[in-house]
Amino acid sequence: MYILGISCFYHDAAAALIKDGVVVAAAQEERFTRRKHDFDFPSQAIAWCLAKEGITVAQLACVAFYDKPLVKFERILETYLGYAPLGIRSFLMAMPLWLKEKLWIPQIIRDRLSYEGKILFLEHHESHAASAFYPSPFQHAAFLTMDGVGEWATSSYGVGNGGTIEILGEQKFPHSLGLLYSAFTYFTGFKVNSAEYKVMGLAPYGEPRYVRAILDHLIDLKPDGSFKMDMKYFDYGAGLRMTGRKFERLFGGPPRHPESPLTAREMDLARSLQEVTEEIMLRQARHVHAVTGEENLVLAGGVALNCVGNGRILREGPFKNLWIQPAAGDAGGALGAALFAWYAYEGNPRSADGTHDAQKGSFLGPDFSDEEIEETLKGFGAVYAKLDRNALIERTAALIAAEHVVGWFQGRMEFGPRALGARSILGDARSPRMQSVMNLKIKFRESFRPFAPSVLAGHAAEYFQIDRESPYMLLVAPLREERRRAMTAGQEGLFGIEKLNVPRSTVPAVTHVDYTARLQTVQRDDNPLYWDLLDRFYRQTGCPLIINTSFNVRGEPIVCRPEEAVRCFLRTEMDELVIGSFLLAKKDQPALEEKGDWRKEFALD
Repeated sequence: MYILGISCFYHDAAAALIKDGVVVAAAQEERFTRRKHDFDFPSQAIAWCLAKEGITVAQLACVAFYDKPLVKFERILETYLGYAPLGIRSFLMAMPLWLKEKLWIPQIIRDRLSYEGKILFLEHHESHAASAFYPSPFQHAAFLTMDGVGEWATSSYGVGNGGTIEILGEQKFPHSLGLLYSAFTYFTGFKVNSAEYKVMGLAPYGEPRYVRAILDHLIDLKPDGSFKMDMKYFDYGAGLRMTGRKFERLFGGPPRHPESPLTAREMDLARSLQEVTEEIMLRQARHVHAVTGEENLVLAGGVALNCVGNGRILREGPFKNLWIQPAAGDAGGALGAALFAWYAYEGNPRSADGTHDAQKGSFLGPDFSDEEIEETLKGFGAVYAKLDRNALIERTAALIAAEHVVGWFQGRMEFGPRALGARSILGDARSPRMQSVMNLKIKFRESFRPFAPSVLAGHAAEYFQIDRESPYMLLVAPLREERRRAMTAGQEGLFGIEKLNVPRSTVPAVTHVDYTARLQTVQRDDNPLYWDLLDRFYRQTGCPLIINTSFNVRGEPIVCRPEEAVRCFLRTEMDELVIGSFLLAKKDQPALEEKGDWRKEFALD
């Protein structure tokens, strides 16, 4: 039985296809349209999922949609009425889209797919909970979902047991940890619903001087992690901005203009927000444990991408085990909706062994044969060598060890926002200059942004204070003391971004200024070729980890197809591209002829 899950029209449209309870394909629409966070109907993602299995729409037993549009519309109308006559401009902007499209999702699904079968609509946080629990390794677990807002809920918790999910409690709009974080994202000059992770990355550069102001004025935080927000400081209820004038007066002036220099205020706001966020996440996790008595916790929703908070839940929380959905945001809702339809709606049994998840390393997207790749290379007039597997791994490891930056395009692409060794840019974590080089010359992004390491799972504890796997790059862990380098008095006195260029460990390119790293542990079973590359690098250098960042430039979705990988390689200062069985050196390639500034294709985020 095939079931198709869909998420769209709000953020990160996606499609996921399951067969008899097994995820066989999942992809985000942005990867095909090349529009980052594309929220339109995922026509191309759906078409690819069906083609991957060689089936037609007629063979679908059910289509599951990740939320209830009518309930969401009810919340929006009630909110506007509650703020009236304020919010009229926002109301006039929002209503045409709702009346033209979002209210008619059942008919849109039928028309776009020529589908006449069953359509199931789930609550938004039900989809998140399903995406967290059903692929997890646990037969029973507590779940905690946190995001901006679904229909009314902004967070929920409950219990999954076998094939069932039960929501026990919710927090409701407008009181939202996700929207609180987005408000500060907006205020610090970054793009809402896209760049919250930048605020998290900026936080270690600042001081928590605004924590008290946030707790005294913005939110009333309770011991169980629930809270109320003072909406006089915010404008997102019915306005066109996230924050209001009162927010500006509290924090010393208007929002930072995007792309303008970062100041101490933004760094301190980021640090303060992050500390408050972590405290809320910890309190909520402790409350969920007290209510459910479960030893396993699973997370989903956009806030579950806050890997610093996740790391603290793991280290300081009461749960024995933690699993986080790799596509924790709205894209994962498509996966959750499909799995909910199979288990909870259809009543099929589910079993988990407590160790292995069902996410398949999150390598659920498109892949390409050597024949398809070579045809693309010829179309670019590329100069390349075809190597056998052993030579490919040996050569790539040596290039990384020589401080070359290597594009890596192999196998099925990742589902979710993280590159996990299929569509990655790789570098030597031991190099003090690599973070700056990769940020400014490859990614074209802010210099303060940290890079993540991929590490052989068996060696992770030698470098990081972590006692379990982190396969999806969703946990931050401190470096072990013996790997750190002590700062001089002069280095300790540096301000903000000046701290960036101080080597802080034996692997400085992946060590953030607070001596932490967002690590990915790699097991051979999940990605054999990538594991072999790491192992060969370890054998050559004695270092079991490398830099792994997503294969894209700022504002661009992760590359999906060979032509996007080649184009990104030629546009940037990557040294080599390893794509399928082929190795390309930048110095050998003909110039890429393009009209105009290609960076304008991608909106800055």
